[in-house]
Amino acid sequence: LNTSRSASSSPSSSSSSATSSNSSSETSLARSVRLSPVSLSVINASGSARWDKSYDVCICHSEADLELVEELVSYLEGQPESFRCFLQLRDAAPGSAVVTELCDAVQNSHCWVMLITPGFLRDPWCKYQMHQALAEAPMANGRTIPVLKDVDRKDYPKELRNLYYIYMALKENSFRQIRDTIMRCECAVGTTGRGQTL
Repeated sequence: LNTSRSASSSPSSSSSSATSSNSSSETSLARSVRLSPVSLSVINASGSARWDKSYDVCICHSEADLELVEELVSYLEGQPESFRCFLQLRDAAPGSAVVTELCDAVQNSHCWVMLITPGFLRDPWCKYQMHQALAEAPMANGRTIPVLKDVDRKDYPKELRNLYYIYMALKENSFRQIRDTIMRCECAVGTTGRGQTL
């Protein structure tokens, strides 16, 4: 495992501030996931638990952040693992109820990226989807991936404060960190077997 500079923050760290991304108190060393070919074969195997759900990851975001989210989805879907991403405006069935689509996306995804921005905090549908994800996996075990962008730590949703988050300072590093976190979730899914919960 290689170490890399990371912008992950602890929910209990009192010295970090989302607004000062250059502060060394906000960054820490974290291990970057380097998967062996064996891990990739476990994830991509046709009998893998990965295929029990329609999506590897559901991206929850506000409409104001669509451009950034489309870049993230393009990055994830372009990886060797070809992650299957749910993007509401692209993947929701026309004519179906928003509530139904949001609930189905959460239930049919192995993990959930919550892009928490000022727009997310104002959007009741984002909050609804966040609550659905937390209800789906209350203890999460890495399945809920909060990503903060342009949000002060004090505004971090209280429902997520027991989870570590990724602070998006540099887009490329954050995208890589999101990918690595999804890979950990996928490896856990691939090794727990079909039909078992994480």
